[in-house]
Amino acid sequence: MTWFTSAYNDFFKDLAKHNDREWFAVNKKRYENDVKKPFEGFITDMILRMQAIDPNCKIEAKDAIFRIYRDTRFSKDKTPYKTQMSAVVSQGGRKDTTLEGIYLELGFEHIRMYGGVYQPNKDQLYSIRQEILYNLTDFEKLINEQKFKARFGEIRGEKNKRLPPEFVEIQDKQPLIANKQFYYFTEFDPKLLTSDGLIDAFFEAYGESRDVRNFLHAPLSD
Repeated sequence: MTWFTSAYNDFFKDLAKHNDREWFAVNKKRYENDVKKPFEGFITDMILRMQAIDPNCKIEAKDAIFRIYRDTRFSKDKTPYKTQMSAVVSQGGRKDTTLEGIYLELGFEHIRMYGGVYQPNKDQLYSIRQEILYNLTDFEKLINEQKFKARFGEIRGEKNKRLPPEFVEIQDKQPLIANKQFYYFTEFDPKLLTSDGLIDAFFEAYGESRDVRNFLHAPLSD
């Protein structure tokens, strides 16, 4: 089955040109019919697919989907609406800042899937760094594995300028030890949006991230 038509992208293309509350109010029915409802159906099916892998992913679509309204309080960009839909399909849904499942963005400019650990707390970050320190060879082997590199490229994230002394010794050898985020992403052909293979594409990529994902999350489950 397919979840989306070209009307999904048409809405966001128009929104990008008229990103204001007046235009959105006039076009709200378009948003609800062409964007919101199809996206909810898609995320519901994504959750069902995830439950076959992780039976504890018991969320509903409303728990996974982010609002289209932007938080402009601390942003120079004051446009009120996002030009894409996004969701986290995982046990914790959109409240899960570790990205243990799939974070996805669907828009007219790109289709992306993210994974890894995005906002670990202080203790989680320390545990991940310890895991890298104690298993450096395994970590480097995983992030340089051919399929992972081809799909995701590299581990990304902001870095701390200063590290606890026990991690400084390997920073030159493995700069990722300084990361305070450990995430990766892949981008799909935008034409995939109206294809019945959209969910398969996400879960194929999810499978290719398994070993790196398991390494990063192993210390978080202790």
